[in-house]
Amino acid sequence: MVDPDAARVREMFTRIARRYDVMNTVMTGGRHHAWRRLAAEAVVAAPPGPVLDLATGTGDLALAVRAMRSASTVVGADFSEGMLRQARAKLARRRETRVRLLAADALTLPFRDRTFAAVTSAFLVRNLTELARGLAEMRRVAMPGGLVVTLDITRPRVPGWDRVFGLYFHRIVPLMGALVAGDRAAYTYLPESVERFASPPGMAEAMRRAGLRDVRYRRFGRQTETHAMLIDVGHFELLVTLILIGAGVAAGFVIVDRRLRRLQRMTVAVGRLVIQETRRWGRV
Repeated sequence: MVDPDAARVREMFTRIARRYDVMNTVMTGGRHHAWRRLAAEAVVAAPPGPVLDLATGTGDLALAVRAMRSASTVVGADFSEGMLRQARAKLARRRETRVRLLAADALTLPFRDRTFAAVTSAFLVRNLTELARGLAEMRRVAMPGGLVVTLDITRPRVPGWDRVFGLYFHRIVPLMGALVAGDRAAYTYLPESVERFASPPGMAEAMRRAGLRDVRYRRFGRQTETHAMLIDVGHFELLVTLILIGAGVAAGFVIVDRRLRRLQRMTVAVGRLVIQETRRWGRV
């Protein structure tokens, strides 16, 4: 029987697939590429062999891994056919032949045990309906001595900054989603998934319970070597992201996409909301 929650998440990602890359760039000020490169760099320490990128989406992390491990074949798996269509088009434009794509559910992977030198994912684990099962599958398909690397965002718990984060994720991101992707509901769900997600120490403990060893987590900009790694986009990096977005709004900068005139309206609307909420926050 199909899990209704999983089916809902799959349908949501299929809806937003065409604007997924644009929204990631708008939401993060373009920083999401640097975050994925960090995850890809961690894979360099893995033993020789193929790499599995779960929830590959439009293929950005799979491509980053290929850039770091030119001798490795990368398999990108996603349960959303809409996302895979976008990934196939991107690979074709780049004439990339060493990244293979297939539809697969992260909870029931169609691979033999000990197949991959590394298993990567970006922004997957907080969307898993069964976290323990998903982590167990990652461990199952990874070779002995291989790596499991997962990248995600957690909510900061620093007074003041926590409030700025909440304002941005719960007010501004859904507005961006409505104007850029035409789907406010999807970009309301995504911030809510961050709220529900475990803290980095809690996630590291879940990885240990799944049988992964030498588990570490790191925030962006700190160095760690591990057999299993949770990379959390840290507070400072999120602040850099907000500064970049704010600078873009102030300068009237719009990502070049002539087909997206709604981005111009989004820029004005976000600018007004930021000014309004910042003034209100300053009076509290």
